[in-house]
Formats: sequence, C-alpha cells, structure tokens
Amino acid sequence: MDKLQAMATFVRVVEARSFSRAAQSLAMPRSSVTTVIKHLEAHLGTPLLRRSTRSLSLTEAGERYLAACQAILADIAAAENDVSAATLAPRGRVRVDMPGTIGRAIVVPRLIEFEARYPDIEVVLGLSDRPADLIYEGIDCAIRSGALADSTLVARPLGQLTWLTCASPKYLKRFGEPESVAALASHRVVNYLSNATGRPLDWRFRVAGKAMSVALPSRYAVNETEAYLHCGLEGLGLIQLSELAAAVYLRSGRLREVLADARCAPVPISIVYPQARATAAVKTFVDWVIEIARPELTP
Repeated sequence: MDKLQAMATFVRVVEARSFSRAAQSLAMPRSSVTTVIKHLEAHLGTPLLRRSTRSLSLTEAGERYLAACQAILADIAAAENDVSAATLAPRGRVRVDMPGTIGRAIVVPRLIEFEARYPDIEVVLGLSDRPADLIYEGIDCAIRSGALADSTLVARPLGQLTWLTCASPKYLKRFGEPESVAALASHRVVNYLSNATGRPLDWRFRVAGKAMSVALPSRYAVNETEAYLHCGLEGLGLIQLSELAAAVYLRSGRLREVLADARCAPVPISIVYPQARATAAVKTFVDWVIEIARPELTP
C-alpha cells in the first residue's frame, strides 16, 4: 500500500464528503477509492469513517488521523513549493470562484497587473452568487462571505462587506422614505433568492445594538446580483446589497441609502482553498488577491 496515496485519498474523501465525488475529483474508479480506504483502515486496525446511505462522518480515530494526514501532506506540499519557488517562477492553471460583485469591482480590473507579474499562471475565473463545491468542481480557491462551515479548507481573511438598504430617487419620489424598520411593512421591496434554497433571504438590520432579521413579502424576487441591482435602479422597490456593489450608484445619485442607522453588522470575507491544492501557482494567486482586496475590504 502506498501510504502517501492512501492518506491523500482519505483526506479527499473527507473533503468531498462522498466516495463518489472524491473518486471523480481524483479521476479514479469509486471501487478503487473504497478499496484504498478499506486497506488503510485494515492497516491501522481501526475504522476511520462511519458510512450510511446518506452520510459520511469521521470516527474519533478518523478525526485524529485526518489532522495528522493534513499536516503531513501540507509539509510535503510546502517542501515541494519551496524547492520550485527557489528555481522556477510559479506556473500553471488556477481555477477560482468568487461572488460577481467582488470579481467585477476588485479582481477583474487588476488582472492585467497579475499577468504582468506572473505571466506563466493561467487564471480560470468563475463569477457566481452560488457557493461552489471546491472539491467536487475541481476549484483551487474561492472567495466566500459569512461564517465558514468547512473546517477542512485553509481560510485567510480579506476583510468585511458592509450591507446597505437602498432605493432609487424614482422610488423615493413615488413612495417616500421608510423612517424605521417597522415602516418597511408599508413599502415595496425586491427580494433576493437564496441560491441554496430558492427562498427569499431575510432582510438584516441592527436596531438598538441588537441584530434582527425580517422576512418581507415582495412582488419581485431575483437570484442574481446584477439583476437585483437593476431592479432597484428601475424603482421596483427597496433593495439590500453590499456597499461595494452600490458605491458607484451612490456617488452618482442613482441610488440613495435609507435606514442608515439600522445597518446590520459587516459580513466577514475570506479566501479559501483545499490544502491539497496549494500549489505554488495557487498560493501566489491567493497572496495577490489578499494584497489587492484587503485595502478595499478593510473599514
């Protein structure tokens, strides 16, 4: 048994939360992945995973072994990267996923600088409001907002996004400005649909120092940031979006912030990647994104 290959396969199964998805990402038959894990458990003399038809979880021994495997594989990747960095400029393809707002406002305008600095790195950039499954979709790194649930990913903070409640002058002229969160019940809003559930997201505020979420009925609801923004610009209703997305329209007067004293707490933004994909090219791209994004996302 190739112990390093077995460790890497075990880590990939845990990250993918599925034998089938791990097999696809490793370009291996599912039966081969299953065999590797069975041989590894037999070699260690203890089960590492609890399997059922719907779920996969770690045993206590599996949790300890996962941490050890991740540390060993990280050390190997670091050693290889150090040797490569000392002799060669980083090269290769980096597949990235990030919210469209951050991509359009921060990353895309400066990609030409990245190309000039690292001409041998190819960037495949996906802009989407749908959080991607890095392991299953073969993505090397991603920018994510909010609390991070997947502890198997390396996460590096980028800053925060502030969320605003906005309306167009056209809307405010017709319906007036809400004076309180409670007044929203008599206003029109445009809801944003969760890409995970298909349901409208709650509107978030902070009143008297306490966070609150409000579900509001609406005539219009969309599931893409640009379309959502344009609904607001056209006066279809109040919208709630990041200051990063709204900034240019606030400066031009095409949007106005309302309920500014009830802004919700800022949302943390991170760039994440699986340790197993931490090639020199990936780490170079991650470091570059941190370099350009932190000044934009730090209050």
